[in-house]
Amino acid sequence: MWGAALFIWGLVVLIVGAELVVRGGAALAASLGVKPLILGLTVVAIGTSFPELAVGITACVQGSGAIAVGNIAGTNLLNILFILGLSALLRPLPLHLQVFKLELPVMVVAATMMTVLAFDGILSRLDGALMLTAAGFYTVALVRLSRQESRNTAKEFQEQFGVEPSEVVQPSRRVRIKFATILGIGIVLSILGADWLVGGAVSIAHSFGVSDAMIGLTIVAVGTSAPEFVTTVVATIKNERDIAVGNLLGSSIYNILVILAITCLASPQPIPVEPQLLFFDIPIMAAVALLCIPVFITGRSVSRFEGGMFVTIYLLYMVALLQFHT
Repeated sequence: MWGAALFIWGLVVLIVGAELVVRGGAALAASLGVKPLILGLTVVAIGTSFPELAVGITACVQGSGAIAVGNIAGTNLLNILFILGLSALLRPLPLHLQVFKLELPVMVVAATMMTVLAFDGILSRLDGALMLTAAGFYTVALVRLSRQESRNTAKEFQEQFGVEPSEVVQPSRRVRIKFATILGIGIVLSILGADWLVGGAVSIAHSFGVSDAMIGLTIVAVGTSAPEFVTTVVATIKNERDIAVGNLLGSSIYNILVILAITCLASPQPIPVEPQLLFFDIPIMAAVALLCIPVFITGRSVSRFEGGMFVTIYLLYMVALLQFHT
């Protein structure tokens, strides 16, 4: 009972902190002259993944590395299969050329990279450095390609994340301090929330006799995906579908290449990868990334039927997960 209460309280604090990180980070970057589209695809994508980072580092420090790895795999499956699928059910999602040029291939490469690096049963600091290097190349390519995007897309990011033109053009020092303060408070709350959430998750796992990996793949993944879920659904309802797709693909890429990488670098020892994760969940995550290739290419969109298929696959995965991990 205490573990569940601690988990829920930690989740609430973590979500509030993540929201402040996204808002404060996006506004601060914009006030420093970063273009709205670029900050949307980088600062916002990383910001919505900040809960995964806080949870990952906290879990490793507490000796529950399986939660960190399971959280990344579980979050990416939830992002693509459930959240993207649900968004397509609400409104078919057209895909821009940049998705095929960059995001889709990099997402496949990132998922494959995680699968290969984890194959020896551990994720080391060297593995983290390799992933972070790949993230650097991806971000440079992303910024270059993003400059070619339309003004309308940039305007969507501006409206979605509350960046006012006056704040971007001539921000005062006072405004920048305000944004930096919001960002700082968000980071502190995220760290505190992650600590409570992981402590509660471990307590729940021990109470029900399930593995840390199972907890990371399920309730922790669902909890830390809340920012992506809210951002994507709101963007879809507003018919700002570039944000819906870009946020999910960007977050899925950064979850592996940045969040998992930093977690590996910050961990006191190599992170062990449980056999269930190694031979079941991580390969499924990579397979889902590959599945996106034919789905995205056909009609250059994600239709309602394909969205429904994604959601169905996720529900079947959850059923199999309960059978496999318990």
